[in-house]
Amino acid sequence: MYMAATGAMSSAEAVRLDRWLWAARFFKTRRLASDAIRSGHVEVDGVRAKPARAVRQGQMITVRKGPQVFEVVVAGLAEQRGPASVAQGLYAETEASQVRRAEQREAMRLAAAAQPRPAHRPERRDRRELAALKRRTRD
Repeated sequence: MYMAATGAMSSAEAVRLDRWLWAARFFKTRRLASDAIRSGHVEVDGVRAKPARAVRQGQMITVRKGPQVFEVVVAGLAEQRGPASVAQGLYAETEASQVRRAEQREAMRLAAAAQPRPAHRPERRDRRELAALKRRTRD
């Protein structure tokens, strides 16, 4: 962390975006958070950001993790990862985001229920037939 003598802000005012996402438990490691930010999966106030972007309370952050999209407002700042109960207090998810994710979860549950499920594990013959089918469709 930079010292106040170098002109950087104290941790009470702002935190790096990658550190905040890690502390708020959106990503398991800072490296994953940084990679997601660089890939364009994270926006701050509707604008693509960089990992070192300063995050302040009240800013809107959009995080895309796979098919899920989280829209959260920064409610607290932290540079260290703590317990999950503390991490949940660092942000407040918008009502629209919660509704959209609930609808998406329901749609995924219904789609999974519609998929045919085999009665048992495939045996050697079944696996060979499946491999042959995959080879034919690939060629």
